[in-house]
Amino acid sequence: MMNKPGVPALHARHLTVVRGGRTVLDDLAFDVHPGTVTGLLGPSGCGKSTLMRAVAGTQARVTGTLDVLGHPAGTPALRSRVGYVTQSPSVYQDLTARQNLDYFAAVLGTPRRERPAQVERALTQVDLTGHADSLTGNLSGGQRGRVSLAVALLGSPDLLVLDEPTVGLDPVLRRDLWALFHRLAEDHGTTLLISSHVMDEADRCQRLLLMREGRVLAEDTPENLRRTTGSDTVEGAFLRLVDQRSDPATTAG
Repeated sequence: MMNKPGVPALHARHLTVVRGGRTVLDDLAFDVHPGTVTGLLGPSGCGKSTLMRAVAGTQARVTGTLDVLGHPAGTPALRSRVGYVTQSPSVYQDLTARQNLDYFAAVLGTPRRERPAQVERALTQVDLTGHADSLTGNLSGGQRGRVSLAVALLGSPDLLVLDEPTVGLDPVLRRDLWALFHRLAEDHGTTLLISSHVMDEADRCQRLLLMREGRVLAEDTPENLRRTTGSDTVEGAFLRLVDQRSDPATTAG
C-alpha cells in the first residue's frame, strides 16, 4: 500500500527527544519526499540513530509530531510497511542466512508457498546467495549486516530506514548497494532514509538532512547545498553551515 499522493513519507514538526536530562533531538522540523533516497548525515553522536529509532517507532520519550507514511510513528499499521536496519545486525547467529529470512518472512505473515521466492529475491538483492546456507554467526560483520538488510527487504516495504548500512563494506559492494537503493526508489517507489557519518556518500543521495548536536542544519539536495554555501563538496557545505551557526554576526546577516 503506497502513500497517499502529496503526503510526505516523513513529516516532523517540533520533534524532540530528551534522554537522561539531555536533549538528544532538539525541535526538529523536516519532510522526506516519497520515493526518494534521502541521506541523514552528521558526525557520530549527533542524534541520527535516535531519529531513526523514532521513525521506526522504537524510541521512547518522543514529543512533537512525527508522521510516517501518513500515520503517527509506531502505529501498528506501519509494521509491515517499514523496514528498519540497525547498526548492529539483529539476526539469529545460530540460524543460516536463509533460515533467518524464512523465519522473519513467517513473522511478517508471508504465506508459506510464497516464502521461498521472497527469500531468494532478498538474498539476491544483497548478493548473499553464495552464503545463504552458512550459519550467520560464521559470517563476517559486513555479511551479517547484509542479512539484516535482506530481512528488511522482505515484503517490499514502502519505507526503508537504514542506519549506516555500508559501514565496513568494500568499495564494490558499497557501490552495488547504493545502486540497489536507487532501483528500489525508482522502480518500486520505495522511500529510503539512510544514515552515514561519511560525507563522501552524500552525492549518492537525492536529498540530504544534515545534522549536528541534535539539530537539522539543512534539508536540501547535494547540488543546492554546495551552491548556496559556495562550496565544492557537501563536507565543505556542512562546515560552512556549522560556522554560520556558531558566528552570531553571520547568522544575524
